[in-house]
Amino acid sequence: MNRAERLPKPSIRQLYTQASHFFAFGFGSGMAPKAPGTFGTLAAIPIFWLVADLSLPLYLLWLAVTFALGVYWCDRSSKALQVHDHPGIVWDEMVGYWLTMFLAPAGLLWMLAGFVLFRIFDILKPWPIGAIDRKVHGGLGIMLDDILAAVYAWLCLQALAWWLN
Repeated sequence: MNRAERLPKPSIRQLYTQASHFFAFGFGSGMAPKAPGTFGTLAAIPIFWLVADLSLPLYLLWLAVTFALGVYWCDRSSKALQVHDHPGIVWDEMVGYWLTMFLAPAGLLWMLAGFVLFRIFDILKPWPIGAIDRKVHGGLGIMLDDILAAVYAWLCLQALAWWLN
């Protein structure tokens, strides 16, 4: 049994009756027994598809609001479970993916490239992501390391788009 399987998870009832768990666990995608972060990022893709055509100011507002709500929901959920950054808390991956895709070219290949780049940086946690992940706690800490991974992924995606254009 791996570490994630031993950690407490919200019950199905809690997941669907407590907003903080429902959103923090990515509408249930974070309940996946293996690779919940990957499943959370996958859950972000159809939502991105719905918001991709927002105007620049509205997309930035979308990112700001989902980040702020994520700080709140992830903090509440982690405190209720008494586990900092529970692997099943995947709202941070979702917002990270949406940030990665900011100003990305349209198309499924770009969505896939953004997914792969974000997962690479989220898993590897290059400096200073890993240090921030260890030092900043609460909802802000849960969200911040994925936002930084998204910034790295965004820079790579934008460079790739520029290079291919």
